[in-house]
Amino acid sequence: MSRLNYHHLYYFWRVATLGNLTEAARQLHVSQSALSAQIRTLEESMNTPLFARQGRRLVLTDAGQRVLTYAGDIFSRGEELEALIKRGITPEVQQLRIGVLSTMSRNFIEGFITPLIERRDVRFSLHAQGMANLLNGLRNHQLDLILTNANVVNEGQSDLWQSQLLAQQPVAIVGPDDLQNKKFPDGYSNMRWVLPAPNTEMRAAFDGFCSRWQYEPAILAEADDMAMLRLLARDTGALTVLPTVVVKDEIEQGTLRIQMTLPNVFETFYAVTVKRQFIPPVLTDLLESQEVNKFVTKE
Repeated sequence: MSRLNYHHLYYFWRVATLGNLTEAARQLHVSQSALSAQIRTLEESMNTPLFARQGRRLVLTDAGQRVLTYAGDIFSRGEELEALIKRGITPEVQQLRIGVLSTMSRNFIEGFITPLIERRDVRFSLHAQGMANLLNGLRNHQLDLILTNANVVNEGQSDLWQSQLLAQQPVAIVGPDDLQNKKFPDGYSNMRWVLPAPNTEMRAAFDGFCSRWQYEPAILAEADDMAMLRLLARDTGALTVLPTVVVKDEIEQGTLRIQMTLPNVFETFYAVTVKRQFIPPVLTDLLESQEVNKFVTKE
């Protein structure tokens, strides 16, 4: 191969990243046949197949995985450069685009962004999405930072992400009734519960806690959204299981009470960025901010 055709490589990268030829063709505004032809030309120039068909799916070969690693670095750097130029090298007002996991605590998010609010040289935007869209936004430099309570170690291209632990918030049983003087499970036999969804770490920890005490909760509802659990606990009279930061306002107002803190159970919050050559100064300031550190370590 005397010279790499970056146009063909770019098409390969988009298909491999999206994992879908049809969607890649739609986003690139080309026909599927033309896109397939470009990728075949790249494979011929490299003298090796990059994709293998498994039914209707395209799966990367070992060579394709290696090429994808290089292509990802090449084109993510290019998109980073383009984004930097478009936004300006030294803008008077720095812009920060923050993605947040849609099920996260709004109180935690508000505490995290507090250092930005008083700054006249910063404008920020918040984008609530699912994890896959958040990581795609980081990868494509559409987001500068994401906040999540899920570890990205097991996500695709884990070597691309830089994850910073922000906090481990204690998880508590919360509800409107005062059961603080009663030792679990005494006094809880007639209580109803609104609980985190079964596929969450909090729910798994609570189920394990109940199992140790041979307690079977009467479940009224389940939800994977912290804000919804907060509202359900406030309005139904049921107990729930949440990080204390989620219900700090209701606790201060007396509408909800911490019945007990679950032993050795925490909700973990992360700030995730993508490896890049240029890091916006406002992002560095935010992650190093003493206000953030004070907030996220507070129980």
